[in-house]
Amino acid sequence: LWRKGGMRPGDRLILTKPLGTGTLLAAQMRGQARACWIESALVTMQQSARAAADCLRRHHVTACTDVTGFGLLGHLLEMVRASGVDVELSLTDLPLLEGAAETIRAGVLSSSHSQNASAQTAVFDLDTVSGHERFAVLFDPQTAGGLLASVPERETVACVAALRQAGYAQCAVVGRVKTRQHPAQPIHFASAR
Repeated sequence: LWRKGGMRPGDRLILTKPLGTGTLLAAQMRGQARACWIESALVTMQQSARAAADCLRRHHVTACTDVTGFGLLGHLLEMVRASGVDVELSLTDLPLLEGAAETIRAGVLSSSHSQNASAQTAVFDLDTVSGHERFAVLFDPQTAGGLLASVPERETVACVAALRQAGYAQCAVVGRVKTRQHPAQPIHFASAR
């Protein structure tokens, strides 16, 4: 049984699937999505988490959750609060589904996006990162999203390689766990490039 709590300073955060189902499905409902974007998203949504879970287990996962309706940041906050740590995310390393950057840039957002965006109060350096082109994807609600897991730093490279070999081609290391310093604003960002 894996819990949301258990992240330890030094752990790396791995996301097994790309983000963007919320914005893409909203774009489809508005007739603003390309068919290839939706087809690709559907393939990703249908990919089971079972093989990813097996990889994470072999690489000593310390905490894990699935990314669904509350978006990446909402689910990450649950993990952070349960673990009593801070985290540093890299916006540039977030994997996106094909077309998601375009639909977000066009302002096409899911109806749940604004509610999820209330989680930005937990962001320490909000003024610095809120203008980044990938910032909005943090609040994008996912349908059949990936797993977000923390693994020990020494396991990171091997874990990502195993995930990719198992078919999670866009899995990525998206951040690292830090010692708790800012209980009210535990979400930090690597310098936006």
